[in-house]
Amino acid sequence: MTSRVTMKQRRYEGQGARGYLVGCVVAVLLWSVVSAQIRYSVSDEVNEGTVVGNIAKDLGLDKSTLKDRKYRVVSSTADPLFHVNNNDGILYVSRKIDREEVCAQSNTCVIHLKTVLENPLEVHYVEVEVLDINDNSPNFPEKEKRLEISESVLPGARFQLKPARDIDIGHFSVQQYKLSQNDHFRLEIRDKGEDGKIPILVLQKSLDREAGGSHSLVLTALDGGKPPKSGEMNIIVNVLDVNDNTPVFSKDIYSVSLFENTPVGTTIVQVNATDLDEGQNGEVYYSFGNSVSNNLFTLFDINPSSGEIIVKGLIDYEKKDKYEIEIEASDKGLAPLTTEKSVIIKIVDVNDNAPEIEVTSFSSSIPEDSRPGTTVALISVNDLDSGLNGKVICSIGEGVPFALSPSLKDKMYSLVTKLPLDREKQSHYDLTITAKDTGQPPLSSEKMISVEVSDVNDNSPEFSLSPYTFYVTEGNDPGASVFSVKAFDRDENNNALISYHILRDGSEGNNLASFLNINSENGDILALKSFDFETLKTFQFQVVATDSGTPSLSSNVTVNVFILDQNDNAPVILYPVSSNGSAEGVEEIPRNVNAGHLVTKVRAYDADIGYNGWLLFSLQEVTDHSLFALDRYTGQIRTLRSFTETDEAEHKLVILVKDNGNVSLSATATVTVKVVEPKEAFAVSDVKSSAKVDEEDNVTFYLMITLGSVSVLFLISIIVLIAMQCSKSTDYTSKYLQEPNYDGTLCHSIQYRSGDKRYMLVGPRMSIGSTIVPGSHANTLVLPDRRRASGEREKTDETRGVDELQVGT
Repeated sequence: MTSRVTMKQRRYEGQGARGYLVGCVVAVLLWSVVSAQIRYSVSDEVNEGTVVGNIAKDLGLDKSTLKDRKYRVVSSTADPLFHVNNNDGILYVSRKIDREEVCAQSNTCVIHLKTVLENPLEVHYVEVEVLDINDNSPNFPEKEKRLEISESVLPGARFQLKPARDIDIGHFSVQQYKLSQNDHFRLEIRDKGEDGKIPILVLQKSLDREAGGSHSLVLTALDGGKPPKSGEMNIIVNVLDVNDNTPVFSKDIYSVSLFENTPVGTTIVQVNATDLDEGQNGEVYYSFGNSVSNNLFTLFDINPSSGEIIVKGLIDYEKKDKYEIEIEASDKGLAPLTTEKSVIIKIVDVNDNAPEIEVTSFSSSIPEDSRPGTTVALISVNDLDSGLNGKVICSIGEGVPFALSPSLKDKMYSLVTKLPLDREKQSHYDLTITAKDTGQPPLSSEKMISVEVSDVNDNSPEFSLSPYTFYVTEGNDPGASVFSVKAFDRDENNNALISYHILRDGSEGNNLASFLNINSENGDILALKSFDFETLKTFQFQVVATDSGTPSLSSNVTVNVFILDQNDNAPVILYPVSSNGSAEGVEEIPRNVNAGHLVTKVRAYDADIGYNGWLLFSLQEVTDHSLFALDRYTGQIRTLRSFTETDEAEHKLVILVKDNGNVSLSATATVTVKVVEPKEAFAVSDVKSSAKVDEEDNVTFYLMITLGSVSVLFLISIIVLIAMQCSKSTDYTSKYLQEPNYDGTLCHSIQYRSGDKRYMLVGPRMSIGSTIVPGSHANTLVLPDRRRASGEREKTDETRGVDELQVGT
């Protein structure tokens, strides 16, 4: 065992005190830390407690201070390999050292130790080299190696063997191999450096299986130890028979036909080959050749022992109608010999493909004004089958205005229109195209094509009614909507977008159109002025509806407007009228007149009609109620009794005339009755008769003109209403009602039935027993049921008698 000290300070002990002083200063500057390094060596496999070296002596440390300064080896492991005795400073082995465990296969195994002294701190590094010894033998991975070598192998053939391994290193590792003595093999060594030496077995003489079926060899590996250690491996060489005969097929050509879609597992054909060799060399197995594509492996399979070719996948004639498969027959020799043969499989077509329909060009929308023969789509049909199986007949469903026209090109058709189209009747067609082949059984397929018929502006707007009839109450608010018209267009989009306007042609009958305005979008009609029934009873105009198509189409409708009366006119007193225009008059009667004598008659007129024009007379003021009576319907003033001597000579009567509107209007007339002696009465009557006749003639003339105008206009209204009601109900009657004792106004009525109700339209005068229907026009009355008519009429007469009695009293 040797030790080597490498401290520089010992190497220069002969230097002067000045160098020592400098070293001390440097040590102080380094916080009094002193470091030094020495190196020892120790052999592998030494026992515990073996002395490695005297560190204190080699470093020149004071042994007496080692314990106080806690001299020790610093280790990161719990079980260190070395320790130092802090009494004498000697380094010892703590446990047995196995170099192969500590350093594995490293060429140099050095263990680095760090020793520490405290007060002041000193660190010294120690290196311990573990020297290898030859304590391991070479070892082969296999104890026995078997080689099978054919007798046909030529000399010079090389067979590499697995090398032996020795965990020792350097000179103690595997250094050489030796092969046992034999006549056929020799040994070669290949040195691969760090990977060691590789043994190679070389055939130097041909083998003869008949002379020797097997050979036993021993391979020995030796290391460099003295004496060397060794390891052995047995090599057994089996000589194989030579396969010198190839298999021969029984036929020169294999050809077969196969229907497509043949079930999987069906045997197509069986090939057969024989080999004259014996044993494994004479046993034949079959396989597909190397030139066979991967696709064939998915379609066909071959039984390796029997040579049967079997269907493995779906056979489709349309993909390929012929297959040529290369079959190999090989023996089972160690060096197998192979023979190849081609098998031709012809696929027979089966009608297994339905025709395919493809729309190559398609217009999903076609104008409705397209002429017959217009092309809508180009259709191609195809059938992957061949012959009759691939011949296709194409057709279209019945009952549609379309047809299929064959093209010059095979299997091409044009979908064309065969009849005029009308979008308003049908705007969408789902056409079914059917393609059918002529195979047995035939196959067919269908394709649905949706065709939209696009709109063309070929329909004029249509009004919901023609003509329109509207009833407008007089006194309407100017600028407000009074009624509306509505038109529709069977076209769509802009072709159905309607605008309205009033036809203003300047004709005399269309003058009132200037007082109307219409909303062009919704047809609401506004009156720009207020209507007056007394000046205008009815009028008509035309509304034009125009669509937004190109070119645009339009239609017009006649609108008949009837003005309905409102009670907006007060009664006008026609008689008596004074010279200053007031409703006052003086009547003189003899004192000797009897009861019931006609004193005078108050005449009045109301421009309204119906209830609004129905006038009633009453005595508002009278000096003596027992003398005079007033007929409430005729306005006649009659005496109730004869005059007596005590009666006053002059009587004042104020007559109230009012209509029957919802809010009645009225007027008053004052009649002064003077009672004179008979002779004076005759004289006065002669004087007045001529003036009165003239006055009455003028009044009668004006009254006749007024009543005639009203009657004519009202008759026109009645005729129109009768015409309208005739279209709604066949159960109607017409009847004019008159009051026998009435000679001041005309009375017109029209009766009609709607459902289970009877209605009456009346003029200025109406039946006493009639009642107003809430919500109806002012001129429309509901007649009582006929079964109750007689009772109500009696009641009315009784009521009238009571009224007259009350007036008389």
